[in-house]
Amino acid sequence: MAMTGPSPCSSMSNHTKERVTMTKVTLENFYSNLIAQHEEREMRQKKLEQMMEEEGLKDEEKRIRRSAHAQKETEFLRLKRTRLGLEDFESLKVIGRGAFGEVRLVQKKDTGHVYAMKILRKADMLEKEQVGHIRAERDILVEADSLWVVKMFYSFQDKLNLYLIMEFLPGGDMMTLLMKKDTLTEEETQFYIAETVLAIDSIHQLGFIHRDIKPDNLLLDSKGHVKLSDFGLCTGLKKAHRTEFYRNLNHSLPSDFTFQNMNSKRKAETWKRNRRQL
Repeated sequence: MAMTGPSPCSSMSNHTKERVTMTKVTLENFYSNLIAQHEEREMRQKKLEQMMEEEGLKDEEKRIRRSAHAQKETEFLRLKRTRLGLEDFESLKVIGRGAFGEVRLVQKKDTGHVYAMKILRKADMLEKEQVGHIRAERDILVEADSLWVVKMFYSFQDKLNLYLIMEFLPGGDMMTLLMKKDTLTEEETQFYIAETVLAIDSIHQLGFIHRDIKPDNLLLDSKGHVKLSDFGLCTGLKKAHRTEFYRNLNHSLPSDFTFQNMNSKRKAETWKRNRRQL
């Protein structure tokens, strides 16, 4: 019986396997984000056209509105390409700690705006298989243009940490309010329960499930309105939000990522095939 040698994939080092996994995830996210950005831009344009029709604007007024909208879209794309780092923010104090890191009150040096910076340790997230949940948290903070969800303004990373720059809410959280007041009136209880239900429904409409609703994660803005925060256990309907997706990537690498010698034509065909699979 003929002996078969080890496959190229099985001879890969763990470091190479990790790089392969990261490459596949990066490619998938790149094209998914590209499509999502295009769809969001079209949706904003349709919303503008609908609003102008409802207002009954004249052609010249519509032209001015469209021009202003186009300028805003261009500025938005420019801001998305702007690279930020830890050096762009001044840390003021630590305002919270969690399983994977901490939350700091920071000030952006060029504008003076104050934010909450959530710092997540990559090693801990990988060790505890939380990459899918963290990706879901980032995605919902980006996608949720809602009064019920804490806004995220920027995100970046370095070799050790992932940084989420989010809206700072001075009203504290529901747990602090309950400890301070001990008992809420019936009217207050109705108000906060109603707002919590509306907040939860808003993220369900986006295809996400929070899975960690508790007083600590119900933040209050300066006027006392509820906003959902801490989506660390959140999951979504995309496969990149599921832990199994990353576990399967580590255990079943695609056969095209090997050390086989390939000519330029085969490399191009392989790239196209992988692109279609994504």
